[in-house]
Parts: sequence; structure tokens; C-alpha cells
Amino acid sequence: MNHPETYRGRRVVVLGLARSGVSVAKVFHSLGADVIVNDKKERELCPEADELTALGISVLCGYHPEDLVTKETALLVKNPGIPYTADPVRRAEELCVEVVTEVEVAYWLSPAPIIGITGSNGKTTTTTWIGELLKAAGLHPIVAGNIGTPLCEAAVAASENNWIVAELSSFQLKGTAAFRPRVGMLLNVVETHLDYHGGMEDYIASKAKLFANQTAEDVAVLNWDDPICREAAAAAAARVLPFSLYESLEKGVCIEPPFVRGESDSDGASAAARNIVWRREDGSETVIVPVGELGIPGRHNAANALAAIAACLSAGADPNAFVSALRSFRGVEHRLEYAAEVNGVKYYNDSKATNPTATTMSVGSLSAPIVLIAGGLDRGSDYMELLPLFRDRLKGLVALGETRGKLAAVAELAGLANVRLVEPVEDAESTLREAVRQAATLAEPGDIVLLSPACASWDMFESYEQRGRIFKNSAHTL
Repeated sequence: MNHPETYRGRRVVVLGLARSGVSVAKVFHSLGADVIVNDKKERELCPEADELTALGISVLCGYHPEDLVTKETALLVKNPGIPYTADPVRRAEELCVEVVTEVEVAYWLSPAPIIGITGSNGKTTTTTWIGELLKAAGLHPIVAGNIGTPLCEAAVAASENNWIVAELSSFQLKGTAAFRPRVGMLLNVVETHLDYHGGMEDYIASKAKLFANQTAEDVAVLNWDDPICREAAAAAAARVLPFSLYESLEKGVCIEPPFVRGESDSDGASAAARNIVWRREDGSETVIVPVGELGIPGRHNAANALAAIAACLSAGADPNAFVSALRSFRGVEHRLEYAAEVNGVKYYNDSKATNPTATTMSVGSLSAPIVLIAGGLDRGSDYMELLPLFRDRLKGLVALGETRGKLAAVAELAGLANVRLVEPVEDAESTLREAVRQAATLAEPGDIVLLSPACASWDMFESYEQRGRIFKNSAHTL
């Protein structure tokens, strides 16, 4: 696409409401475009529609009109979650109408440089942490994207003195063309979202678009422990700044001495004896902070810290200015979040763990016996990668959602005796409350009940946030 100002008097279709759709529609309307917003949901389920209608923007709800996209349409901006198989998107492609997501629009609007963060796991924690570190260093971050504030809203509010710190999903990146972050970060890649992408090839290619337009003036921050990230490094035109838990890097941000794969995370002395180190190209190095002093535990969070540090160094932040924020950061909601203690049992909300790798990392960060609540949207996985976890680390499993039968089958193969299946009851909230009650009966004082579903939430809930909040309320009302 071109700069949004060039669409004055031209037809722009915004497909999908929600906050990002509203933000995009307002931008193009303010610049004089002929904006039409369409959402397949019924009008009463689109509370944002009235706000746009009051501005004089056309809003069509409840169906996709056949003439929504025509030869006169200059651009289609779609909600990232809408598949490319949707009729208006197919029609746009047939007519050679460009299809983008809000990320592309925000890039053209923003006077501030952008730090773009993507990956299968850890995006929100890392994005939030970067914002805290940059704030401590006086670099005026605006945290936005898939994390809450729409990117267009952030771009309009930004100045050249800001940094936009953007959490970006593969759905968002797939719809970009010229998008070029000053700092691009790929945390990791595991099998997920294949129902949307159709396979790993498209999923990886969508993630890699983060680096497609970078030049030698930009920085690509990449996880050196992930083979797919290493491949991205080989193809990057940007300067590569790697980070690693397991290798002593000549250049980059790493752990000294490195962690050993398979080593237990529950060994506090092990973390306390390790330092996060920044090594520069000239051979000099700076010790940033001991791993044991990070504000949130777990090896996966140590990796998030390495990535956040690398991004902030790339933005020119002084590590002496942000080290306090490394120690004070306590994580974000729904990411291994302590919820309650009831009858000597601790309850942790990890609703954002929407794939098996995320669940494995979270369980590995806890040392007490665990009763796991898991299950959700069935995307076709057999969940066999969870077998060692079920065999070696769990005291019990409570399975719900579309994948409950698959998870129970893996638990049986693992020899896990304490397994409960929760059948759907009145509604999603009642079903999860029943799961929490059953988990409580399997747990004893000193144990942990962990909601870490290994699945997306959309079979039962509007979002992982809704799922996590119901879990927390259920724990508090046991």
C-alpha cells in the first residue's frame, strides 16, 4: 500500500471491527477516504459500530455484501484473525485489490521507530518487559499491537522521541508489504496456528516477514537456540544480534556459564551463579545482572529477559539505567500468574499457554507437585509431545474442551493415574469452575493447581483472557 494520505476520495474497505478496525477506519476517514466497515457479526454484537456511524462512516453488520469489494476498491484492511478464505478477501485477490492488516497502515503513519516482537511463545511478557526497560532508560516507549493498544492509535499518538514497542502475531505479519521495524525480534517458532496457516511453511514465512524489508541500518534480534531463528539470521539483511541460554556467544546477549539442556530449573543456586552478559563486536563485555535476580522465575523467562535486553541495547538504551527494571518486573496477567492459595494449595493462571511448548515451559518453572488443568480448541495435534511431561512432572490432570479426550489418551500412555475429564455443562464458565473444583480434590497442601491449557480458548471462551479470569475467580471462590 501507499501512505494513507494517498487514499483521499478512494474506497477503503475495513473488514472486521474490534479496536483495531475502529482505529484503522478513523484514520482513513480523517484523511478523506471513502471508508466502509464490514463485520459478519450481528449489529448488537458490534458495540463499536455506533461510534463509527456517528462519525459518518458506513458500517455494515451481519453479513458480507456481494458488492463490498469492487473494482473501485483501492484497499482492503482486514482484521488479522479473518482467514484469507473469507469471501471479501477472495474477491479482493481476484480483483487485484491489495489486502493488508493494521500493522502495515501503522508503519506508514508512525514518526517513531518500531520494535517488532514476534514468536510462538513469550511475546507478551517480552513486549511488556521491553516497555518497562525503555521507560526506565528514558526512551519514551509506547507499547502496542497484539497486546492491547491498536498500532494505528499508537502511531497517531507517537512522535520522533518515542519508540513503538509492538507485539505482532503471524496473522498480523502475513498482511504486511513494506513494514520495516527498526528492531525486529523472533523469539522462537513451534507448531501452532496451523488451522489458519495451513502448514508450517506459511506460518514461518509469515513470521519471517518481520525482517523482509530491514536493511543494514536495522537490527534483527534472534534466538540462537532455535534452528528456525538461525535460518532467519542467515537470510537477514539487518545486523543480527543473537541471544542464547545454551551457548557462550562471541557477540550477543547470553548466559555465563550457559544453561545445560535438560538441567532442572528448580535449582535456585544454579540460576544465582549465572550472569546475563552482553558481548560486543569489539570483544568487550558487560555483565548486566545475575539470572537469579530477575523479577520472574523460570528458564523461559530468562530467555525473555535476554531478548528484551537485546532489543533495548539495539535501541541505544544504557543497561545501567534499565537494570532495576529487570529486577522489579513481575510479569503480566495470564502468564504463570499467581492467583490464590486455598487450603495450602497454590493456584497459578497460565491461560496464555496456548500450545504444548508453552505448557511444558511453565510446568518446568515450578518445583511443587502439579495438578494441571488443560484442554481447549482442537487444531489437529495429537499432543504426544506432552507425554514426558505427563509422565515425569504431573500429579494429576483435569482435561476439558475439545481436546480433553486426546489429552486423556496421552495421560493414559504416560501412566498418570489421577485423570479427570470434565464434560461441558451449562456454559463455559460453569465448565471451567467444575474443572477447578475437581483439580482441588486431587491436590494436597503444598501442591500447585496450574491452568496451562496447551490449547487456544476459542472452543469455549471469547479469549484466553476470559478463560484466565474465570479460573482466578473460581480459585478465589472455592
